[in-house]
Amino acid sequence: MPVQLSLKKAIYMALAFTFLLWIIKSAETLFGFSLHTLGVYPNQISGAIGIFTAPLIHGSYEHLANNSVALLLLITALHYGYPNTRYWVFFTIWFGSGLGVWLFARDAYHFGASGLTHGMFFFLFISSILRRDKRSIVLMMIAFFMYGGMVHSVLPREPGISFESHLFGAIAGFICALLLFKKDPKLEEPKYAWEQDGYQDDDDDIIGDEWKAEQPVQHTELDHETAKTNNRTLH
Repeated sequence: MPVQLSLKKAIYMALAFTFLLWIIKSAETLFGFSLHTLGVYPNQISGAIGIFTAPLIHGSYEHLANNSVALLLLITALHYGYPNTRYWVFFTIWFGSGLGVWLFARDAYHFGASGLTHGMFFFLFISSILRRDKRSIVLMMIAFFMYGGMVHSVLPREPGISFESHLFGAIAGFICALLLFKKDPKLEEPKYAWEQDGYQDDDDDIIGDEWKAEQPVQHTELDHETAKTNNRTLH
C-alpha cells in the first residue's frame, strides 16, 4: 500500500535534518573542538568512518548555510514526491557517495552534505525523465530552476571543494532513479465529464427532443395553409 503523501510532513523532515546539522556545528564552535576528522579520508581504514558521518560535518557556517537551503528544498521534494522510496534513495546516496569518495578521491578529509544534495538533485532530474508524470516534472523544474548549476559542479573547479563528493553523490542518485523510478505512485489525472464511462449530455437530449416535437407541428401548420390555398384555387 502506498504511503500517504504529505507536503507538511516532508517540510518537517527537511527542517529537522537541517536543524540537526546546525546543532552539530554550533556545538563544535561552542565547545571549541573540530570534527573534521569525522570526514572521509580516502583509502585509510580510520577514514572510512566518514562514510557514515561526513554529511553531518561542515567546515564553516558559510559552508553549512549554502548546503542548508539546498537541503530544505531537495529533501522536501524527495519526501513529498517519492513516498515509497525516499528513505532508500536518501541513505543510498548518503553511503554511496561516501564509499565512492573513500575509494577514489584525493588524499584529504572530505565532509559536508553536498554529496547528498547533488544525489537528490540527480535523482529528481532522472526520475522525472523516466516517469513523465506531472508531479515529478514539477518537482524537477523547481529543483532545476534553483540548482541547475549542480550539473556542472560534478567536475573539478576549485581545489578546496570536494567535487568527488558531488560526483559520487550524483552517480548514486542516477542509479537510484534507474532502479526505483517505478516504485512510487503517480499523481492521479483528473477526468473531465466527457471522459467518464457512461457519460450522457442531458442538454443534447433536451435539444433533440425539442427538435423532434417541433418538427411535426411546423409541418402540420404548413399542410393546413397549403390545403386552404388549394381549396380557394379550386372554388
